Amino acid sequence: MKWPHVTLENVTVLIRNGLSIKQSSDAGGLPITRIETISNGFIDPNRIGYAGIKEGEKSEWYLKLGDIVLSHINSEERIGNCALYEGKPYPLVHGMNLLCLRANQDRILPKYLLYFLRTKQFHQSIKPIIKRAVNQASISISNLKDIRTPLPPLSEQGRVVEILDQADALRKKRAEADAKAARILPALFYKMFGDPLALVTSGDGIPLGDLNVDLQNGFACGEKDVEGGIPHLRMNNIDDAGVLNFELIRTVPLDRDVERYRLVKGDVLFMGTNSEDKIGKTCLFLPPDDRTYLFSNHLTRLRVSDSRITPEYLAGLLHLLWSKRFFPSIAKRWVNQSTVSQSALTALRVPLPAERSLQVFTTAFQNLLSLRAQRVRSGQILDQSFAILLNRAFTGDLTAKWREAHMKELLQEMEQQAKELKIDDC
Repeated sequence: MKWPHVTLENVTVLIRNGLSIKQSSDAGGLPITRIETISNGFIDPNRIGYAGIKEGEKSEWYLKLGDIVLSHINSEERIGNCALYEGKPYPLVHGMNLLCLRANQDRILPKYLLYFLRTKQFHQSIKPIIKRAVNQASISISNLKDIRTPLPPLSEQGRVVEILDQADALRKKRAEADAKAARILPALFYKMFGDPLALVTSGDGIPLGDLNVDLQNGFACGEKDVEGGIPHLRMNNIDDAGVLNFELIRTVPLDRDVERYRLVKGDVLFMGTNSEDKIGKTCLFLPPDDRTYLFSNHLTRLRVSDSRITPEYLAGLLHLLWSKRFFPSIAKRWVNQSTVSQSALTALRVPLPAERSLQVFTTAFQNLLSLRAQRVRSGQILDQSFAILLNRAFTGDLTAKWREAHMKELLQEMEQQAKELKIDDC
């Protein structure tokens, strides 16, 4: 049995740009989804922003239950990221870099459409319609509407969703476990040393510049993704948990390999330039393989050679200060970004812990990173298995046996579907 393929325009009642409105850190504003809000196909409530409008304004732009938000202005590798709105928080609007797709539920289930938008098939189909600029890429609504999706009858769509939901539930549980584990290290720091913000603003401690810590800014390189090139760590490689993320590694020409830009195990990477909410993210560099790794001009490398602190302690302290939004207070600001200079960083007063406490924290930090690496590997296996299921689901393979058992009902549904969509050949 062959499924018909129809355009997204034929199965949606709305595809609309997001609102271009000023965003605010004021929680009294209206909740708004942003690119950062999208996580594993769902809207992460912990990353909701706030718009500079009040509840009741622009109510026609509120998302409805089952709406899908899709990133259409972003870096090229993140174009097409999408999430399902499940009704919380309410009301909720979407920002200008996101599109809203509202399924015609007489023809397509929102969850089925969401899963299709996450397939390799969909992401391959949008590549030709991506418009590329210097620092971002985009796709237009008019081009997106012409993308075609396989369309089985609603009952078979439901079966596809049921299977994929079961597989995706394992990935969600793993993500929840990761989130809980990420809270262990901050809790340990607070228990052993106290509030990091209070510590650095108390006037105690010693300026970072008076410790034996070597600082080095990275370098900018416009040429990227060089075949056979050297990995070049950038802003996106430090995640919100203060851990290196190797999902997207850029490579630069071999002639950019200079000793002062080479990272070694135990180096601390500090995000010195970025938007105001991201400056100060910090992580410990632990190489995932034997390759040489370099770092960009948005990052500062701190190499610790002082027995009074450890790289683990310094990385933990700096990243917790980021979580407390300390670094905007010592940053220089431009239109769309902020920078913490080396001089500002070296003036930071670092509290010196007791030797025993330092050893305990350092060992715990190392053990937690090791456990996290194991979770990442198991998560990668789950993700790979889910990706295989996801792509097989839209060929009809996953529901073949189920289809045989429900053939009579399916034929009737397909006949009705063909009439509604004016399809001559199903």
